[in-house]
Amino acid sequence: MGMKTKIALGAVVGLVVIGAVSANAGDDGTGTADKGTSASADRQPGGAKDAGADSGQGAGTAEEAKKAETKLSQAEQFKAFVKENGTAQEKEAVSHVTKVQGADKQNDILDTADVYTDFTGGLMGEGSGPAKLIASAFADWKQSENGLVTVYDADGELLGNGQF
Repeated sequence: MGMKTKIALGAVVGLVVIGAVSANAGDDGTGTADKGTSASADRQPGGAKDAGADSGQGAGTAEEAKKAETKLSQAEQFKAFVKENGTAQEKEAVSHVTKVQGADKQNDILDTADVYTDFTGGLMGEGSGPAKLIASAFADWKQSENGLVTVYDADGELLGNGQF
């Protein structure tokens, strides 16, 4: 490959990267710089705002519920959501979840989350089917414009992934 070709190819790749970043990082006109950095009660199912509105309780109870929710690990929060909202098959699959990472901070540009399970055998093992259910349940729990959840087995081998 000639030197001019390499330079031209590098310039094209650079322009594509700059275009993609600027398209995803554009200001939406609301004036908020950190639109997805915190999990607001409006966007999260079972959030403190929903709990107070449904039960008619005061703001003090809503704050206590939010504090209690933040004390739970991400895996415990995920399991609690699926226990309340999931199907029987999703509940069975999520019972094998041991750890969730990356679900707490989202920016809607490139959100990634990892879910670890106690399944064994990788893609050809027993956990490949339930991994799809886990990824689907995760997508119900967290929403992102550009999110990817990856499900791993007990040895850290890939079981499956999905968008959320």
